[in-house]
Amino acid sequence: TATVGALVALSIIALVLSLVKIEDVTLPPTVKYGMVFDAGSSHTSLFVYEWDSDKENDTGVVSQTLSCDVQGQGISSYANNPMKAGDSLRECLDKALKVVPAAKQRDIPAYLGATAGMRLLREQNSSAADQVLAEVAKTMQEYPVAFKGARILTGEEEGAYGWITINYLLDSFTKYSPKARTWVRPEAANIFGALDLGGASTQISFMPESSAVNWNEASKFMLYGYDYNIYTHSYLCYGQNEMLKRLAKDLIVVRGELGGTRVDHPCYPKDYNETISLSSFCTSPCTNRSDARLTLGDRTVTLEGRGNASGCLAAIKKLFNFSACGQSQDCTFDGVYQPPVSGQFIAFSAFYYNFKFLNLTEGQSLATVRETVERFCTRSWEDLSSSYPEESPERLPKYCANANYILTLLLDAYKFNETSWNNIFFQMKAGSASVGWTLGYMLNLTNMIPAEAPVRVKGHVPSLWAAAVTFVILTLALGLAALLL
Repeated sequence: TATVGALVALSIIALVLSLVKIEDVTLPPTVKYGMVFDAGSSHTSLFVYEWDSDKENDTGVVSQTLSCDVQGQGISSYANNPMKAGDSLRECLDKALKVVPAAKQRDIPAYLGATAGMRLLREQNSSAADQVLAEVAKTMQEYPVAFKGARILTGEEEGAYGWITINYLLDSFTKYSPKARTWVRPEAANIFGALDLGGASTQISFMPESSAVNWNEASKFMLYGYDYNIYTHSYLCYGQNEMLKRLAKDLIVVRGELGGTRVDHPCYPKDYNETISLSSFCTSPCTNRSDARLTLGDRTVTLEGRGNASGCLAAIKKLFNFSACGQSQDCTFDGVYQPPVSGQFIAFSAFYYNFKFLNLTEGQSLATVRETVERFCTRSWEDLSSSYPEESPERLPKYCANANYILTLLLDAYKFNETSWNNIFFQMKAGSASVGWTLGYMLNLTNMIPAEAPVRVKGHVPSLWAAAVTFVILTLALGLAALLL
């Protein structure tokens, strides 16, 4: 009787379990975080990212949780007081810890990447550069994060990581297909090029149409199972701030006008004056070239604005050595190889900020852009300062030079033309994240592009499962009672 009762009980249990409905159950994903400091030549910014931790598909979407601008100049400006470089990061680190849950802080990978400003400092004083990096590393190690290192990026790394960031955010590499319920490579994948203009350097990165690329200027990546061969080059000393210094030196020294204390500056607004010290040219490798005339102590020279648009463009073109390329079409300037530009480009950083200020947008013809720049350059300082009272008086007089420099770089150096000009999009964000090299850098170093979709497993509907368990317990209890009796 007992055996029969037990068999009956087991049969009932099996029957009930077979009737319990099975369906997909979505488990909540685990959110992870990462942070990267972008230590540029003129300023430092911190970016905090978050993503779902499921890596089943080896793909996914990272969102930007925090962007924090560090007060003061770039860390390279603290060469004479490296400890201040580390202290400058604390305010943004404190803000980051407020957005990252305490339970996850010690697992958050934290990086600091320094760019052209520190590359220049390393050229000029390598021990000072090492001390600055040591101090920022020391500060970051004091915080409850998984510090992964502070280092100086090469120009090519900066360009390539910016290219990865742009195409990652724009779903150029892979895209989620609701129909297939998986991540797929977009058909006829539209890969964007990247144009970056910083304070001390500028970068161009793109996929050439031809596979015949000079591999001294190329980077190879395997992303989502596909190979990408991109052209990337960085021009040190051709960033916006260093360009302005080189332009001033050219106007004062190279043209032999050092004998006077007042020098015409065609790019500055009429009636605007700026007094600079000749010794300031010695602070950067970009302008500290051997010239006996620079060893004149702290003598000052006043640059007097002339508001001469054509003269400004001509003066800026003299900063480039276009003759070094001869008749070669695969060359930019200074004899640097570059295949013809192809595809669409995202122009960010100073490209974006200068054109935004001048109210230049995509879709405008090149003729309209040139006309807008020329008209701006002829405005007087009184007119500009009254029209833009909210703009910094240090930046405002430099927009004419910056805009002419951008046009020269894009048209004469990179060889965009009337047609391909419309393939350049000036923007600073893609989706909810800022465009730049930091996201691509983090994804590469963590070797992790996480999956957006949460884990899905087979499971029982909770209400039916509870009923089944209750029934099983009652059945076992009755079976045990029958056995005892």
